[in-house]
Amino acid sequence: MKFLSTTAAAALAFSTLPAFAQDASCPIKVGVLHSLSGTMAISETTLKDTMEMLIDQQNEAGGLLGCEIEAVVVDPASDWPLFAEKARELLTVQEVDVIFGSWTSVSRKSALPVLEELNGLMFYPVQYEGEESSKNVFYTGAAPNQQAIPATDYFLEELGVEKFALLGTDYVYPRTTNNILESYLKDKGIAEEDIFVNYTPFGHSDWSKIVSDVVALGADGKKVGVISTINGDANIGFYKELAAAGISADDIPVVAFSVGEEELSGLDTTNLVGHLAAWNYFQSADTEANEGWVTAWKARMGEDRVTNDPMEAHYIGFNMWVNAVTEAGTTDVDAVREAMYGQEFPNLTGGTAVMLPNHHLTKPVLIGEIQEDGQFDIISQTEPVPGDAWTDFLPESAVLVSDWQELGCGMYNTETSTCVQIKSNY
Repeated sequence: MKFLSTTAAAALAFSTLPAFAQDASCPIKVGVLHSLSGTMAISETTLKDTMEMLIDQQNEAGGLLGCEIEAVVVDPASDWPLFAEKARELLTVQEVDVIFGSWTSVSRKSALPVLEELNGLMFYPVQYEGEESSKNVFYTGAAPNQQAIPATDYFLEELGVEKFALLGTDYVYPRTTNNILESYLKDKGIAEEDIFVNYTPFGHSDWSKIVSDVVALGADGKKVGVISTINGDANIGFYKELAAAGISADDIPVVAFSVGEEELSGLDTTNLVGHLAAWNYFQSADTEANEGWVTAWKARMGEDRVTNDPMEAHYIGFNMWVNAVTEAGTTDVDAVREAMYGQEFPNLTGGTAVMLPNHHLTKPVLIGEIQEDGQFDIISQTEPVPGDAWTDFLPESAVLVSDWQELGCGMYNTETSTCVQIKSNY
């Protein structure tokens, strides 16, 4: 494929070298750790399909280190402890060389101790709350400064929002993100009583009371906006209740951090037009690279299948991993990790992603407006923003930096000049 030409050329150029054949046992195994059943299947099944497509394309281009790449797919079934079990199975029984997977932060944190114990390597493709930097994870989704903070700025500066409803699913990502946003909003002059925070379980379906509470927030005439960290199929009920209550984006705009094209494909979007999402990629991005990516995806999966942000994160992460393995001449985790620093690969929105020493990418921030066809009109796009593992808006985190390349530490205290800890029991 055209958009894999850089990787393909590298793989073909080096795969004939005997050293590579000696260093890598064939096939090279890639673990795919995504829920194919349960509440998160609505989002994660597409990422499994994405990985299989990327692997097939790489094999068509000549494989890697003279080997064929094999996808080893498991189903952790939206059961968070099962992510740890399946990660262990992939690393010890299947003996995979790398893992691409998980969506929710609770599933990632479930797998972290296993990855660090066994020195496995995982690429995590979804926006998250930050406040973490593991030696064994590359975070190819957005940190809060690449999604949540810019989206909040858009509400404040462009839409004149004066009161905020922070609605999230009850787990670590929404709670930590909203802690950051509460602190940030107060710094911006928003009073505590003008910030409404609510959490609901995974799969929550009865949204009438919560939507009523959000509407009541604006009883004094101040502009209300919803920042949504609702995950999975609970979004279906939330947006349906908004429509049933007759709430339009002009009345109370919603900006979502976990709703993309895939989630909207299961909804009647008639009454959602104008609501927003903040991501680092949308299918509607008008670039040659994205046209090739979307065309290849639809040719493989069907015209009705859409692309989305976490897919692009896997696209970037996988291609960077392929190039790092090629440079290292081995799939050895320690060697690949070192080769990952400074890796560059074109993103699908017209820029270049760079892997930083804190295991995060540079990413542009895009605000998209929902259209009737379930796609997004990109109404705002920034230059690439470096991902920050530790937020500047929580005092205990503002003094921390992550630098695995030079400092060998993901949690370095700049005031004491010490590494607080190496393992991820944050």
